[in-house]
Amino acid sequence: MITAQHADARILAVDDEPANLRLLEHLLASVGYRNVRVTHDARAVVPLVMEWDPDIVLLDLSMPHLDGFGVLELLGAVLPADSFLPVVVLTANPSIPVREHALAAGANDFLTKPFDHTDVLLRINNLLHTRALHTRLEDHNQLLEARVRQRTMELEEARAEILQRLAAAAEYRDDDTHQHTRRVGDVAAALAIEVGCTDADAEIIRGAAPLHDLGKIGISDDILLKPGRLTREEFTEIQRHTEIGARILAGSRSAILQMGELIARTHHERWNGTGYLGLRGEHIPLPSRIVGVADVFDALTHERPYKHAWPRDEAVAYVRDQSGAEFDPMVVRAFDALENEGRLDALLASPGPMGADVSRLSRLASQAAC
Repeated sequence: MITAQHADARILAVDDEPANLRLLEHLLASVGYRNVRVTHDARAVVPLVMEWDPDIVLLDLSMPHLDGFGVLELLGAVLPADSFLPVVVLTANPSIPVREHALAAGANDFLTKPFDHTDVLLRINNLLHTRALHTRLEDHNQLLEARVRQRTMELEEARAEILQRLAAAAEYRDDDTHQHTRRVGDVAAALAIEVGCTDADAEIIRGAAPLHDLGKIGISDDILLKPGRLTREEFTEIQRHTEIGARILAGSRSAILQMGELIARTHHERWNGTGYLGLRGEHIPLPSRIVGVADVFDALTHERPYKHAWPRDEAVAYVRDQSGAEFDPMVVRAFDALENEGRLDALLASPGPMGADVSRLSRLASQAAC
């Protein structure tokens, strides 16, 4: 008799001699195995294995059309590298070269015909036990991997939320809605797609764009919230926010933070070279040219301590008028496409509460961090 654990094990027997198959069926049934299949055609083995997923294969070596070595070769090609399907080779040839060839080809045990019934049953039982241990170990590993993935996702969600709140902190003092950074990220991602960036790059820009003014946390409230016109010295001071933000974000291995550093440093550059650093045209990184348009348009259309909100049509006209001057003409054309197709209004609609996009950004952070 066998254990209840092994009674339902799926056993596949392969032999071109019907008498041998009948003998194996009878022997296995006599000790309680209930799930045995047999085939005399070696060419049917691989399809049966793929369809039925046996727990063990009893394989004759000498067969027409395809011998046992050929079967082992085919199984090695189709089975996953980390799988364990025990194969017991049954043959009338006891020579050492044949034995070595079979074992090298992937067989796990070797029995010589005519075989001892007790020996066969013991070998099968031992290999089924090993198969069960392997399966349990595989299941345990999958459980551990699932837990690691869950924990990683939780950590990435926390990191993504920290990025969102860090971006919001920079705008907290001069944006009562605390949504400027979110709107800039969404519009920048849409512009990126419109100018031909990949979806992946656009999502990186979406995650990084809200960090563009992070350096404002290093600027005095007396300057940042001044209601009147800035003096030359005050304007020079406020320009420092680009370098402050870049320094805060520098040195990260995260693709989002690397992009954030780039945008923070160069989002105030102008197409005609009159920006903070004097970069001109395509020497300005494309993400910064994109964020520059999204940032200016959103700032114009929303009230700040130092300015009233512009009417929307005036802000749109300003962006168009600055094509080739402040803004990259290609990005302005993308902006026009969003405006003309009505997509800009949807992007500017008030987003949900802080953290609504954490899952999306956490997936992005997981893919981007390296």
